[in-house]
Amino acid sequence: MKITHVICQILRVESVKAKTASCQDVVLVRVRADNGLEGIGEADASPEVIKAIFDAPFSHNIACGLRQLLIGENPLETERLWQKMYRRTMYFGRTSVTIAAMSAVDMALWDLKGKHFGEPIHRLLGGKIHDRIKGYASILFGCDGQETRDIACRWVEAGYQAVKLGWEPMGQSEALDIELVRGGREGVGDATLLIDAGCVWDARTALRRAQAFHEFNIGWLEEPLRQADIDGYAWLRDRSPVPIAAGEGECGRESFRPLIDRHALDIYQVDPSRCGFTDGSYIRARVEEIGARLCNHCYTSPITVAASLHWLSTCRDAFLFEDCVEDSPMRHELTLEKLQTKNGWITVPDEPGLSITLNEDFVKKYLIAESGR
Repeated sequence: MKITHVICQILRVESVKAKTASCQDVVLVRVRADNGLEGIGEADASPEVIKAIFDAPFSHNIACGLRQLLIGENPLETERLWQKMYRRTMYFGRTSVTIAAMSAVDMALWDLKGKHFGEPIHRLLGGKIHDRIKGYASILFGCDGQETRDIACRWVEAGYQAVKLGWEPMGQSEALDIELVRGGREGVGDATLLIDAGCVWDARTALRRAQAFHEFNIGWLEEPLRQADIDGYAWLRDRSPVPIAAGEGECGRESFRPLIDRHALDIYQVDPSRCGFTDGSYIRARVEEIGARLCNHCYTSPITVAASLHWLSTCRDAFLFEDCVEDSPMRHELTLEKLQTKNGWITVPDEPGLSITLNEDFVKKYLIAESGR
């Protein structure tokens, strides 16, 4: 079996809003083999930047576009192809968007491999430990405490036992920060409340906020610092009265390694659309080795939802699943299957590969760019 096509498609909603939400567009990667099988994947990054990494022509042996590296290869050799892509794109950058593009390929290769063997990806990864995982509604803050309270209340009433609120407008003032968290707690009642700060403070300010938020019994404080502040996270985690979570922006094992080596976090959030299954398996083993906890990050389409379910179900201590509830067609209509939390829990699929089917009519409707056919 050989790869014949590596197709990159960009989908986008008609009107993109100015907010921190990566479910307004999708970069869809389709890997096709000469026996008719196709695997699909996606990357969470700027779609046009990802597409450029696929389309780039050969420059030299360690600066080559991904499509040229993959055509003619055996798609079942996922580890070897990851290493080939890593080596041959060395001059593109080792811990950022290039790894995200590789992750989309890796996701598609594992999907194709699962279809070839007639097995779900979680079985190919070693076997699922969890048949279902408690899902948390992941949504942005309101503009103030009252609007945040109403948002949180809505999702508890919808059946969620946990809600995460995040990003803007947190970080403008201490009073507003506390007002937002108070509103979240009032809205969720006795349910689990998670807070995502969105990388807004220095370490000492973050510690003051963690101490202030402690009275609201939050399940974790996510990304209070800049993503690159490894020393700050290690310092904060040792002093915070609430668990510290981060990792959504990290691309691959090299990016996660310093956080793991420093025991800098309580919860490591891994996104398959930035790490793939190949590096995701390595990260899982390292985090479990140090006794920390794992959670997925997912704020894109059902493709990454499915990938996250397969991966997280194999994690020993998986306890929560990020379920984006943004009202976006990219989140809810790209696949024929509806992957969403019901009665507080999200079920791990068991069909071959990613266990999902693209809605081709949807793809045609929102397609704005394509290469590789």
